[in-house]
Amino acid sequence: MMPKSVKPSRTMFSLLIPLPTTQHHQSTKLEEVVMILTNAQIVLADEIIKGTLVIKDGVIEKIDHGNVSLANAIDCQNGYITAGMIELHTDNMEKHFTPRPGVTWPAIQAFKVHDAQMVSAGITSVFDAISVGDVVEGSERLNNLSRMVDALNDSRDRGLTRADHYLHLRCEVSHKDTLNNFHSLLEQTSVQLVSIMDHSPGQRQFAKIDKYREYYQGKYKLSHDEMEAFITRQTDASALYSAPFREAISNTCHKLNIPLASHDDATLAHVEESHDFSMVIAEFPTTAEAAIAAHSKGMSVLMGAPNVVRGGSHSGNIAAHELAAAGVLDILSSDYYPASLLEAAFKIAQLESNDYDIPKAMALVSLNPAKAVGLNDRGEIAVGKKADLIWSTLEEDHVHIEQVWKNGQRAF
Repeated sequence: MMPKSVKPSRTMFSLLIPLPTTQHHQSTKLEEVVMILTNAQIVLADEIIKGTLVIKDGVIEKIDHGNVSLANAIDCQNGYITAGMIELHTDNMEKHFTPRPGVTWPAIQAFKVHDAQMVSAGITSVFDAISVGDVVEGSERLNNLSRMVDALNDSRDRGLTRADHYLHLRCEVSHKDTLNNFHSLLEQTSVQLVSIMDHSPGQRQFAKIDKYREYYQGKYKLSHDEMEAFITRQTDASALYSAPFREAISNTCHKLNIPLASHDDATLAHVEESHDFSMVIAEFPTTAEAAIAAHSKGMSVLMGAPNVVRGGSHSGNIAAHELAAAGVLDILSSDYYPASLLEAAFKIAQLESNDYDIPKAMALVSLNPAKAVGLNDRGEIAVGKKADLIWSTLEEDHVHIEQVWKNGQRAF
């Protein structure tokens, strides 16, 4: 599993560690405020260097090309040290609140398991995507909405989380209650990202009706007649609510300076509409035409890491690796499978069909998402940035995570 070659290092850094006068004091000092990672392939924004990182008080203090032999240093055994990943769109939390149909799990326990799963995958900043509105009345998503928001806030306030968690509202604009629920949530909690979706049949993700039938008939166990009624109901709802709700939610987000993302843009008209609403992220465009247009307008094109790992879209839409080949892939999201994110980044770097080396591929899961939502204190290994870090090794057929740190503290 050999990565593509990377550019040679061009910058030299000095490693200056203040050493107290006695061995005893040296050990105490280092254990209290300093962590040293050495013998590592350190993935910077535009190159990989072989060397050492010094972390002090949760922040990257120094970077150096050489190795050190201090007893307190962690020998990374020539493994990769990369920035902790930033996940902008995951619905992983929902499955822990309802592990089986009709089963609700205690909220804090459910959230903590979700949090642990994200960190174990190397994801240190998480935008938990919670669906506002749904395609099915009375679904568990709607019933769990307040429970999930409260659990996120409670866990964060009590210091129970390993990762940093933020709230991403996925607004299904074809649902009649979406606008009211959206405004109600804004009054209850802070929101850091909003995406606008319309999963009605015959357009966007489900331009192919047969894929729509396959997905929803399988998911909800509908008969043929029930499925046809379902299609009619969702088409009518979209015609009634989608346009006015899209505009109202977008206007509210602009007033509150909440970043906006489009979802499943498929045509140039979709992209023009998203750009007119000043959306900064294009989530899961379904065609090359839409992705290229969004990228050209300065929107960050986000695709699913499972799409990369599996080799294509489960809905029959454009494959993420094709967008990488076209040079218009900006961000990857684990979507429904957290462990896919780091795997997908390295896979993109290994494909000969694109020009993404390891630094550029790792930016898809760290620096680029950080920039898209204004998290300027993380997303890359650089002096002064948060010490959110992953130590990983490339095995024959997968990436293996050895350790994860959040703010310089071991999280996994």
